[in-house]
Amino acid sequence: MIALVQRTSECSVSVGSEIIDFMNQGLLVLLGIKQGDNEPEAEYLASKVVNLRVFCDENDKMNHSLLDSGFDIMIVSQFTLHAETRHGNRPSFTEAAEPIRAKELYQYFINEVINLIGHDKVHTGMFGAMMKVKLVNDGPVTITLKSKNEL
Repeated sequence: MIALVQRTSECSVSVGSEIIDFMNQGLLVLLGIKQGDNEPEAEYLASKVVNLRVFCDENDKMNHSLLDSGFDIMIVSQFTLHAETRHGNRPSFTEAAEPIRAKELYQYFINEVINLIGHDKVHTGMFGAMMKVKLVNDGPVTITLKSKNEL
């Protein structure tokens, strides 16, 4: 499981011409789920994300997490994070989890984050939909976190 985490000052997700969710300051998480990922890995990664210290303190040092700051999080499923590109120029997605299992773990991850920071702070994309994700990357700060299955 991979979480591509971006600190953002604003973020929205659209399906078609409709904005389905938006937030101001916080984190955008693009979540890639691969075959063999499981619930303990989702728990581990959810904890890493909400405790990741990427927000600045009074000395302009990245010392605050989502838990410290009270900012929001947008979680978007992103199977393309598991693209295999070593052979040829067309990416292969054979390592990505099957859609039914990926959706289960995506929702499990969301629920874990809700348990850690509260329902009103969590925003999501629409699993399996063709989405447009807009953000203003603050910093820019972009960090890749991996579950133990990825290490």
